[in-house]
Amino acid sequence: MAAKDDPVVIKKYANRRLYNTGTSTYVTLEDLAEMVKRDENFTVQDAKTGEDITHPVLTQIIFELENKDGQNMLPIPFLRQLIAFYGDQMQMVVPGFLEQSMSAFAKEQERFREQVKSTLGQSPIEMMNVPTSLKELEEQTRRNVELFQNAMRMFTPFPGATPAARPAEPEKKADKAEKPARAEDISDLKEQIAAMQRKLDSLG
Repeated sequence: MAAKDDPVVIKKYANRRLYNTGTSTYVTLEDLAEMVKRDENFTVQDAKTGEDITHPVLTQIIFELENKDGQNMLPIPFLRQLIAFYGDQMQMVVPGFLEQSMSAFAKEQERFREQVKSTLGQSPIEMMNVPTSLKELEEQTRRNVELFQNAMRMFTPFPGATPAARPAEPEKKADKAEKPARAEDISDLKEQIAAMQRKLDSLG
């Protein structure tokens, strides 16, 4: 019998149906996505061979989510850069770097959410101090954006790379292509902050 803290086993059959052995029910990719959001650990196994196919199934979930209107999170420049690293000498270090970066980003987001709840839960008198709290929220959001941008710099050639491994000309073009994207991120951030300010004003 599996231990309490062991991951739930999801079995995938030849007809592509997914079976949750923990609840003894059939589930969908959307159900697995919700389990991920609830931080429920699971592994997916091929029902016939017992092979661990968790990675391709999670990848399929991302593919399904990215194809839903308004849910795109992976920008085209990022996807191009990620694809370019397949077969590259740096491919082995990219997964670990992305895992650490996303873990740090998730922790920052959790602190941000807690601060938002704390601010919006204040009484009218306490809301008089909202400008200070809003400034803190803005600073937290700025750090989140900087953190993610620093992670994205991983996908640019290293200064010491040889011309054969990283041609100089494509590097310049990539830099030019990144600037509009970063400006757009900053613009979106300003709009989000402005929307939050309006909401806080209405509460006051």
